[in-house]
Amino acid sequence: MSNTSSTSGTSGTSGTSPTSPTPLPSPTPPASSAPPPASASSASTSPGPVTPDDWSALVSAALLGTERRTPPVAMRSGQGGAAALLDAAAVSTVRRRAALRPAPAGERPAPAPADPRPPLPPAARRRLSLLLADRGGAGGSSRRGTAPDLTELLPQWLAAADGYGYRAPEALLPELLDAARARTDLRPAALALAGPRALWLARLNDEWKFALRGVGGPAGFPVGDDPEGVRQQWEEGLFAERVALLTALRRHDPPAGLALLATTWSTERAEDRLMFLDSLREDLSAADEPFLERALSDRSRNVRATAAEFLSTLPGTAFAARMAERAHTCIGLDRTSGTTRIAVEAPHECDAAMQRDGVAPKPPSGRGERSWWLGQLVESTPLDSWRERFAGREPAAIVALPVADDWRTELHDAWCRAAVRQQSADWARSLLGAPGAPSQAAEVSPAGSSRDLTKLLAVLPADERARWVAEFIAAHGLSDAFRMLGVCAVPWAEPLGRAVVDALDIARDAGSYPWSFSGVMGLAERCLDPAAADRLDMLTAVTDEPEGASPGSGGYWSEAFQRLVGTLRLRATMRAELTPPPAAPAPAGETGETGRRTP
Repeated sequence: MSNTSSTSGTSGTSGTSPTSPTPLPSPTPPASSAPPPASASSASTSPGPVTPDDWSALVSAALLGTERRTPPVAMRSGQGGAAALLDAAAVSTVRRRAALRPAPAGERPAPAPADPRPPLPPAARRRLSLLLADRGGAGGSSRRGTAPDLTELLPQWLAAADGYGYRAPEALLPELLDAARARTDLRPAALALAGPRALWLARLNDEWKFALRGVGGPAGFPVGDDPEGVRQQWEEGLFAERVALLTALRRHDPPAGLALLATTWSTERAEDRLMFLDSLREDLSAADEPFLERALSDRSRNVRATAAEFLSTLPGTAFAARMAERAHTCIGLDRTSGTTRIAVEAPHECDAAMQRDGVAPKPPSGRGERSWWLGQLVESTPLDSWRERFAGREPAAIVALPVADDWRTELHDAWCRAAVRQQSADWARSLLGAPGAPSQAAEVSPAGSSRDLTKLLAVLPADERARWVAEFIAAHGLSDAFRMLGVCAVPWAEPLGRAVVDALDIARDAGSYPWSFSGVMGLAERCLDPAAADRLDMLTAVTDEPEGASPGSGGYWSEAFQRLVGTLRLRATMRAELTPPPAAPAPAGETGETGRRTP
């Protein structure tokens, strides 16, 4: 065996050829070198005429063990199964390697496309290299010490570089693609910075194929003046490529994208139809109504539900009118009790017409049928129609009306979903109410409620959203505000930033441990305005621990605030390193202004 192994180790010199070796079928050995016939005794222990070249069979026998599976090789007299297996493996290795020959040179890929965007300034290039090198290090809110977490700063840096219109350095493209492969949240910004050369590289490395799915923009797809290329890509492309092509075409020419989808709609699988339908979400218009109406009769329940959702966001559709008529028969004003209130009579059945319009007949566990049907009708009804139904009242006045028979939570939850779906700031503002009201903390999630307050907040303008959350924190603290902070624009506006810092300072004075607020502290590092660093310096000192405080809390808080201040100053440095590229002189009589994002 030692001689055989030595031979096998030196027989693969052809593998050092400058081109990749291509294995050939194992040649039949000449008669003079053929192994001697197996003896009668060995034949009795052999499982049959299995050739030693059956490498997969040899591997299976080795994995299971020769005691459990007899090796599929002829054994010499007195030879054990393990020795015979090793001999056969060595011979097979030698024969396979000896049969290799240099592969013919493949076709050279086309040169990478040019990227005309300006290169990064040298300091910003070095910063990107450091951020990419640190992405595998320890991070997250459980870290200790005062050093900033570079991993969490990479997304902001990428967004800022994209805002300035830079291109990624060629030497860092592989690391950038590796980072985007590992973190899906980085992909849009990373691929935008990498530009067309990322697509070029992705075609040469299977690990970067995600870049070909069109995440980050429609680059690389024939959506302009090449209808034949579009048709061929749609009919022959992989599913992910087809989704990306449809998304890109919808952004470029929405009617053309819808017409392309219609050509193969009836032959697509249900799960593919759902993904294709979702590609229409960004650019919905009244022109899509006929197609969506036909999709209401789709054999897939998920497709029907998605089509109904899209139709409910389009004003003036026949679908919206049908849903409004159903909802209005269930909900109206009741003046018989002496006070004006909302009366609710939920549907008694879910008929075929309702089901065709996307109303799911079977409720989830714990929900009653009638309330389940009512909620679906209300969330699909145009919110503007309620003004007429309630005698011209504005949204705030409608929301303030009492609701009979304990239907208030169910009705308001459905209106919340409708406000999010229809992006109605008036209704979102009315349903949110005053952030400082004593009862508002309980309204965040009433008993039995399914509303999502953060989605309602996202409907409001950014400055109003920040003020609302700041007032909520000032009145109720940070315990219920973490998810609200996540939907506020970055960097946080001054009222919101000050409210968060004040709440953290109050928690420190109360003697709490800082890791109880680690999530908020991590958000503050990424979202506070870097200009606040100097003002926060006073919080980095170790304070005396009050009576009853957690042991050592003063030192831990000092570390946490030092890390916060250090991170804010690093973000300011990163912003300074991303100095804008020199502006080209504008033609006479033309001026312009480019908005830029900063980390």
